[in-house]
Amino acid sequence: MPNEPIQSDRQSDRQDQQTEWGGYDPAKDELRSQIWTALKQQGICRRDPIGHIPNFQGAIEAAERLATLPVWQQAKVIKCNPDAPHIPVRLKALQEDKRLYMAVPRLTNRRCFVELTAEALEAKGIDLAEVAIARNALRCGRFVSFEEMEPIDLVTVGCVAVARSGGRTGKGAGFADLELAMLKRFGLVQDNTPIVTTVHSLQIVPDDRLPMQSHDWAVNWIVTPDEAIETQVAFPRPSGLMWERIRPEQYKKIPILRKLREEGIDNES
Repeated sequence: MPNEPIQSDRQSDRQDQQTEWGGYDPAKDELRSQIWTALKQQGICRRDPIGHIPNFQGAIEAAERLATLPVWQQAKVIKCNPDAPHIPVRLKALQEDKRLYMAVPRLTNRRCFVELTAEALEAKGIDLAEVAIARNALRCGRFVSFEEMEPIDLVTVGCVAVARSGGRTGKGAGFADLELAMLKRFGLVQDNTPIVTTVHSLQIVPDDRLPMQSHDWAVNWIVTPDEAIETQVAFPRPSGLMWERIRPEQYKKIPILRKLREEGIDNES
């Protein structure tokens, strides 16, 4: 069937699709490899998807469908990831005069979010379509700390694979989970803050392919170019940062984690 992930030789797939974040969860590595292979073979993406959040054909239509949902329409403040398939989501947020927070790629800045508003950008004569592109957002937006941010009404995350149960996986680096855990710790994301993603239908997998762990954040809505799916999330959200799950290289590469640990910002039980 054309919309089922292609089952190719697992060993050769994984050898061909080694990424810098692989090796921590072999089952998810294999799942990501299968999704990337299927998307690539069927010509679904605008660029080679391997190692990336897939920039799928239909991302504009998915963003337009997302914008019809009440959770979007009611949101005034939106957090978005910096990946290419969410350029239409970021543009839609700015066009609708929503305050947009975009995560700094790989969280490499202590002020690890960029704040964007149509009012501030238009006052500088900056085209909204241009600043929806991540590299331009980093150049034109305002870097903010957690203390400078407003509470978030809606979160969008990038996914390689999702399940109707709400399970998700990104590229394997864990950035989305870390972002959400830190936002929760600072009271910017609540237990009932909706989390959504836009994907191609080929990225939706059976529930048992994406079992959730204690540090994982599920999605409440999956939006494709053709449908919007409200998931039946049965997983409790993490209460904040789980230091025991943070990997040594994450401390090394993500300065805000070192800062929070040095300041004794621990998880609240």
